Amino acid sequence: MSVDAQTHLASDHRAALYSALLPGLGHLLRGRHRAALFYGFMTIFLILLSLALGRVSGRAAEVFFFMLLALPWWALQSYDAALGPAASGSDLVRTTRQAWAEGHDIRFLGLLFLVSAANDAIIIAKNPDYLLPFFCTKLDGVAGFATKALSPFLHTWVGYGFLRVKKWSLLVYLVYAAYGTTNALVNLTCFGPGRIRNTLLIALIAFTTYILWRRRIFQR
Repeated sequence: MSVDAQTHLASDHRAALYSALLPGLGHLLRGRHRAALFYGFMTIFLILLSLALGRVSGRAAEVFFFMLLALPWWALQSYDAALGPAASGSDLVRTTRQAWAEGHDIRFLGLLFLVSAANDAIIIAKNPDYLLPFFCTKLDGVAGFATKALSPFLHTWVGYGFLRVKKWSLLVYLVYAAYGTTNALVNLTCFGPGRIRNTLLIALIAFTTYILWRRRIFQR
């Protein structure tokens, strides 16, 4: 690799990092002023929209919408900063198509699963006496700990597989989705609806629908 190519590659990586820290910053530092304004404004708008939806539907919905609206856009604009301006046509269309073709949307979901695994582990550590509903029962002792540990374990396994876009991760996710959906539906009949329970169930259905739609990416 030539010195010029190495310098260009390093510049791309720096631009991505800057835009990851502050949306639009990488574009701005590379002289893409209109792109910086556009991506920065859209990121702020989506964050405010998530906050507004949270005011209406609660904290769980706010986090849910942030993860599905603002965070993917945040990652996409960072990727666009790394790619630089398109040779022709729209930068956004070029970046979206390339992210789609490379399976970066699946890798993003993998990152969300790893974040969820870490969050679950922290909650379990801070609330050792909490009994997780498991098919209308609340087990304690070793069985109770095993049911609580199952969630971060599966999230970590799926997250790693999605980050690497491994074939086996699709099967592991479907097993996880089947377990999570049936457990949530059974608990819903026993304990009734709740904002957190409803949000998690909707999120699981949405994720599963999307992953099944993108299942061919795992066959590469």
